[in-house]
This record gives sequence, C-alpha cells and structure tokens, in this order.
Amino acid sequence: MRSSTAKKKKKKKKKNKNKKRKKKEKEKTKMPLGERPGDKSESRYCGVETEFDDDIPNLLTSNLSFGAFDFVVAPMMDPSYRPSLVHKNSSGSVALPFAGSDLVLSPSQWSRHVVGKISSWIDLDSEDEILRADSETTLKQEISWASHLSLQACLLPAPKGKSCGNYARCVNQILQNLNNMQLWLRIPLVKSEDDSMDVNSDNLIDSWEIWNSFRLLCEHHSHLSIALDILTSLPSANSLGRWFGESVRAAIINTDAFLTNARGYPCLSKRHQKLITGFFNHSVQIVISGKLVHRLPKGNTAVASNSDGNNVDGGQGHPLRPYLDYIAYLYQRMDPLPEQERFELGYRDFLQSPLQPLMDNLEAQTYETFEKDTVKYIQYQRAVCKALLDKVPEKEALTTTTVLMVVGAGRGPLVRASLQAAEETGRKLRVYAVEKNPNAVVTLHGLVKLEGWENIVTIISCDMRHWDAPEKADILVSELLGSFGDNELSPECLDGAQRFLKQDGISIPSSYVNFSLFKHLFVEVISILEDSVKRQLQPFNLVLFLIMETFEMSFWHKPSSNLHVSLHIDCFKDEVTELFPYSASQIIYLLVQSLGNSCTIVSLHQLVAASKYLFKGEVVFADDLDIWYTSFIQPVTASKLYNDVKSHKDVVHFETAYVVKLHNVARLAPTQPVFTFTHPNHSTERSNDRHKKLRFEMPNDTGSAMVHGFAGYFDATLYKDIHLGIEPSTATPNMFSWFAIFFPLRTPICLHPGSSLEVHFWRCSGPTKVWYEWGVTSPTASPIHNSNGRSYWVGL
Repeated sequence: MRSSTAKKKKKKKKKNKNKKRKKKEKEKTKMPLGERPGDKSESRYCGVETEFDDDIPNLLTSNLSFGAFDFVVAPMMDPSYRPSLVHKNSSGSVALPFAGSDLVLSPSQWSRHVVGKISSWIDLDSEDEILRADSETTLKQEISWASHLSLQACLLPAPKGKSCGNYARCVNQILQNLNNMQLWLRIPLVKSEDDSMDVNSDNLIDSWEIWNSFRLLCEHHSHLSIALDILTSLPSANSLGRWFGESVRAAIINTDAFLTNARGYPCLSKRHQKLITGFFNHSVQIVISGKLVHRLPKGNTAVASNSDGNNVDGGQGHPLRPYLDYIAYLYQRMDPLPEQERFELGYRDFLQSPLQPLMDNLEAQTYETFEKDTVKYIQYQRAVCKALLDKVPEKEALTTTTVLMVVGAGRGPLVRASLQAAEETGRKLRVYAVEKNPNAVVTLHGLVKLEGWENIVTIISCDMRHWDAPEKADILVSELLGSFGDNELSPECLDGAQRFLKQDGISIPSSYVNFSLFKHLFVEVISILEDSVKRQLQPFNLVLFLIMETFEMSFWHKPSSNLHVSLHIDCFKDEVTELFPYSASQIIYLLVQSLGNSCTIVSLHQLVAASKYLFKGEVVFADDLDIWYTSFIQPVTASKLYNDVKSHKDVVHFETAYVVKLHNVARLAPTQPVFTFTHPNHSTERSNDRHKKLRFEMPNDTGSAMVHGFAGYFDATLYKDIHLGIEPSTATPNMFSWFAIFFPLRTPICLHPGSSLEVHFWRCSGPTKVWYEWGVTSPTASPIHNSNGRSYWVGL
C-alpha cells in the first residue's frame, strides 16, 4: 500500500514537473505582439535583423529568449568571404564559412526561428567581372545551404541600381529548382524628392519600378516576394496603397524611422502607424533593424511609449526591446476582428467558381450558408413591409389579401421574411413559392407544415420561366442576383417571370432613390464656390455646373430628344406621379428647382451613392423602372490571385471569372458602372446582351502599378430606401452572401502615373449559355478573353 502511494506521489511530482516545463516552453514561444481575438495570421510574429554570428544557438537565445522576438533575420555566411580569394586544399574541397553546422539547432528551430540573410555585398550587375562572378557563386551557395536547413525564407539584398537584369536571371535560375522556400527581395520604400513633381522627371525615384522589373524578369514566380524597407519618410497614400496588392511578406523598420517623444522614448508618426496597422491586417511580418538610437532615461533601458506618450514597460535585456514593445502596443490596440471577418478568414483571396443555380441544383450546405446571412433577409423583410403598406391602406388591411410570389424560393427564407413582414404590418398575404430544385421543394413542404402555413403558402415545383400562374402577383420577390448582378442569369429568369406581375405590381428589388443626399452634396458645393464664380454663371448654367462639380461626371443620354423619367414629388403629403417628356438637361433643371420638396428619382441611385468615389458615369432615363440593378468594375493589383490562376498553366483559367473575398488587393481607381438591367422589360426587341467601354484614370501621385485583372460588384435597391449591394462605397454592412467577382488578365498591364486604362466588357448569349468577354485596348492591347464562351459560361 505504501509502495503504491509512493509511486503515485512520484508520478504526480513528475507530472507537475512536465507541466512546469511545458508552461516555460509556452512562455518562451509566446507571441511578443500579444493576442488579438480572431487573428491567426503571420503578422502576430515579429523578427529582428542581426549581424553575422557563428554561434547561432547563442544568437537565438539572446534575441528570442531575452529579446522576446519570434525569429531572427541572420546572415548565413561570413561577410568577409569571397570565392575568388579561397584556396582549395589538395583534395579540391573547401569548408565554406557558414554560420555553424546544421546540427547546432533542431530542424524545427531552423525552420521556425531563422530567416536567412543573403550577403549584402553581392552585386550581380557590377561592371567588375570578378565581383560579379563572386556574387553569383555566393548567392547560389547561400541559397543552397538555406534550402538544406529547410528555412522558410531568405532575404535577398536590394538591387544596387535600376538595372538588375543579371541579378534577376540568377534568382530566376534558383527559383526553378526551389521547393518550398520563399525568397524575399529587399525593396526600400523610397519617397521621391517631390510627390507632385512632373511624372516625366528623371529625378523621380520609384522603388516599385525596380520591383516590377525584377518580378517580370522572373516571370511572376510565386516564391518571389517582397520585404519592404520602411524609412523615415513615406510616399503618398495612393503610392503606398498599391503595395497591398503585391506579395509583401515582411516590413523591415529601421530604428532611424522612429521618432522620439518628449520623454525620450521611441514612437512612430501617424502615417507610419497607419501603414504598420495596414501590414498587420495583411499578414505582413514586422522586422526591426538597426541599433538603439534613443537615449532612454537611466534605469528604463527597455521601456517604450505609446502614441499618447505613456510608457509601456518592456522588461530589461535587449537593446531593441523598446521598439518591439512599441510595435506590440500598435498591434494590441487594434480592435478584435469582427464576427463577419472571422467567418470570412478562410475565404480571403481564395478563388471559387461562381454558382450556376439555373443549370445546377444547389446543395443543402450551400443553402445553409446563405440562410445564415440574417442581414440580407432583414433587408428583404423591411422592403416587403414598405411594399405592403404602400399597396394596402390601413382601412383595407383586414379585407384585402395581397398576392405575393417568391420566385426562386429555395428552402424558404424569403417566404419566412415575407410572412413576418405581413405579421408586422397587419396585412393579409397569399404566397406562391416557386422553386425548380426538387430537393429544396421537399424542405419547403416540411417548413410549411411545421409552421402551419398550409392555407397561406402554395408551393410550385417548377422553373419560373415555364410556370402558368393561376393569378397575377401584386408583389414579386426574387433572390437571383450574383456577385456581378446578372451573372446568375437574373435577367433571363425575370424576363420569363414578368408575365405574371400585375401592371401596377411591385418588384423587389425595385429602384427608387431618395434625393436628399443629392441636395446635401449640392449645398456643400455651393458653400465652397467663390462668389466670383457664381456671378460669372447664369442661373441655368450654374445649376448644371453645380451638378457636374458635385458628381464630377459627364451626363450622357441617348440621341432621342423625348426621354422619360418618373419623378415622385411629395406635395402636400400626397404622392403623385408625373411623366415629363423632357430632355435629360431639362429634367435635371426641374429636379434642382424642386429640391425643397421630398424627391425620389428613378435610375439615379448609383450616381448618388457613388458620388464619393467620383467616377464618371452615365444617366439613362427610362420608363417604368421596377427592378433595377447595376454591375461595377475597377482595376486591381492582385498578385496572389494572378499567381493562383497562373499555377494552372493554361488559358482556360485566365478566361474564367472567379468569386473571391478580396483582401490582398490594391484598388487602383474608383468603380465604374458596367451593365444595368431593368424589369419588367417591355421592349419589343428584348435582348440581354450588352457591351460597355470604360476608361479608368490613374492618379498622378500613385506611381506606376500593375493591373492583374478587374474586381466586379453589384448594387440594387430592394424597395424605395431599402438597399442591397457589395459595391465598396455603398456596400450593405455585415452581409456575406456575396463576395466580389474577379476577371483576370492573361498578361498583366503596367499603368504609369497619369495614364488611362481602356477596357471593354461584353455580355453575350447563345441558345444554351450566357458568357462574358473582356479585353484591354489601352495603354496596350490584350487578347479578347473568353471568346465565344470557350472557357467560362453560365448554362441556361
């Protein structure tokens, strides 16, 4: 018995020891930047750039255990080594002066805690032939050694000048035989002498040009990425923005870039803080470089300060600890990732094929994902509420039954939202739920029986295009929009369904836009105009001038002189509808005259909503606009997406549109509208084929940038002021049913400051399919992508 107790005590003691050891190990490997709820990215880890040390274990101990860094960026080779000066022994071999044997650390330590730093003296484009040869030999030897150690990355020195052809050639050779290791090319984030200088000036320095030249020579290799050197001064915000679409893996901050606050502690400027926070959000690892340049108060050699001047205790030991503590402070003060972003983490920059709900039947898991998007269905419920209140006066609420049809009912979320709207408003409904997917119909029947809706809801298992309705609908509700608006064939579906909507019926989505926003912007522009400008303009011209200044856009209309617009004016609290057969300019003038009223104008929604993006758009005035939705595009730098498409090594994938949660992208210009569809479509020559030419202007202060493709979005109004969409300037908050769509380019297009990009988009159709074609015509011509829908189409 005693023996048994002793064994138990011994076992318990050993268990406690193991716990303490594991706790110590956990403390050792704890992220120095702290924990941010929801963030599992590599940006949690911070490194330090070190000098050469042939005692690697000691180097790790001093920087990781005492300094609290996560990894070191350490030279692999003695900096005095030159191949041309080495004398081989009699056997012809030579012991290279690497920083220790591979046995001094475990494989996991090499992999997790060491980034190899290639010798900074190498110059593969030197005119000195010996130096050039030594550089090439050393580069290949060091990369080979780093690969042998299974390092995750190596830091390549920055090109010595604008010409880097031989350097890129050697790196490209290495990349062809590299397995998993990343090569980080060091690129200084250089600011030109004057951001506003002439773009043709020879003095303009743009380090992006050096990077772009290098990666083009290396064929956009996916294992070649960037380590940005952050200096004391920064380029313009637009210039910085383009780097977020490039493959930036690390940001190296020199201690010289830190300012000193009144108490002598290091801190960063507001612009630097914003940049670092942006890097945190894009999985970029921070590396601190340099020496201690701040004279800290005695006894506080490892204390940093936050932006408010308050001290952040960092412990003792490592000279660069104050800088690390400040970076940790910036990380820890970030807000936790919102629930929506946590849900979307796994989808960031992940290419997905768009759904084809007309040709294919969706699976239960897909339905479940969409049904979790409560924001979307709350918006639909609000829209149906307003439609019911407009359709049925209070005095008829108990006697009038509204016929509502849900076309594309799925498993019933729109049916539920509609019935909840009826209950909320006290109106009576008769619902037809039309669904072509027989599997979803099974669930619909179960839902109706469970909720006791048998006397209210009639389920129709049929394609809406082929159904003969027993009666016409007062309200038609649909959920057929795709990421690009029409890419899930909502025009084709709703053209078939419009025959069973009453003449005065309401469609949801619908498009009426409150004009109060225009009035607000109009007043703002008036307030900043100089009196001299106002005096020079006649009243009518002043009106048009103010509109043009407010939206910074050119109004376009078809050649016909009698275009119609439906104008709803709230006069004496009675809504009346008047049709004005005036030209576009005359109608705009009338609108401005009536700004004192509560105005709602058909078809101007996107122009109003996107005014803050200042794009040049078009206004098309049309009759009886019931359903209205528009697709948008903008050019983007998306290095990761491009490389993912390129990895398939065929044309087909470059001619396919992808649904993707855009994250590591740089949006190079504001969005512009592409295709607009209206329903019901009463045209005798009905066609859903479209063509649009768009021109995007590149801001002068951005610098050059690479266009890898186009991001696409949509926007629609459900009913009156109830809005739904993913266009960035007007996106519905906290909605995740739709991600953007990405149209890649087979060959990326380089845009220079002040230049323009001209692109054409076509929507084409045949007897069995619908497809898009796209191509760039300026500054250089690209092939027409997806001709005849040979690679990507949506089946009818």
